[in-house]
Amino acid sequence: MDFLQLNNKRFLIFGVANKKSVAFQIAKMLLEENATVDFAVQNESVAKKVRELFPKQNVFSCNVEDDEEIKQLRVEIKKEIDSSIRYDGLVHSIAFADYSDGMKPFHETSKLAFLQALDISCFSLISICREFAGLLKTDASVVTISISTTRMASENYGFMAPIKAALDSSLAFLTKSFSSFSEVRFNAVAPSLLKTSASAGIPGYADSYLFAEQIIPRKRAVSTEEAAATAIFLLSPRSSGITAQKIIIDAGMGINYFDKEIIKKIVH
Repeated sequence: MDFLQLNNKRFLIFGVANKKSVAFQIAKMLLEENATVDFAVQNESVAKKVRELFPKQNVFSCNVEDDEEIKQLRVEIKKEIDSSIRYDGLVHSIAFADYSDGMKPFHETSKLAFLQALDISCFSLISICREFAGLLKTDASVVTISISTTRMASENYGFMAPIKAALDSSLAFLTKSFSSFSEVRFNAVAPSLLKTSASAGIPGYADSYLFAEQIIPRKRAVSTEEAAATAIFLLSPRSSGITAQKIIIDAGMGINYFDKEIIKKIVH
């Protein structure tokens, strides 16, 4: 039984980098459900690696910092695949922050670094949706990747939480904007700390990850597969009543900050 109703559906995924990424797991699960997946990645170097991971799928390169490349991607997809192509869903799994100068107090964040992160991690979703509005089916599902909380001032996450907060807010405005001509849905998967290649590059992230494992009631961090599985549900017609929402996947971390064992280690 095709419960998720994804058989023969077609999806476009932005942001696959390697096997450790959430986007990779989403693609893998979609293919297991007999869906068709096309990919858009940062550049040709990444495209070569993704073609090795998914040799039977279409892989295009697109630097989302450049609006012209997003426009060209739309043209290229219609030319290379089908001029009448319409996607059942789109995945936005793109985030970047420049921490090359080290992790600084939030008030010392440079304007250039903040705006670049905002452009790549948040505005790119708006740009992509604008250019691909005509390539989405009227009941398509758009899913982005956020974080479980943007209100916790985690020092070793730098300035990305406010960026993700803007991304979360965009879901409501995109839903409202698209509602004038479609029923396209916009939602976010919001996992707590994950073990990915991107997170490995964040100074101090490993310590926070290990701490999260102690806070989580089951004493085991959220996996990329768990985050991807939620995305698959949101991409499916079974989630047709959900839009402008952020679905938190934190395995209970947010309800367990007063774990007695953690308190004992700190207080005594």
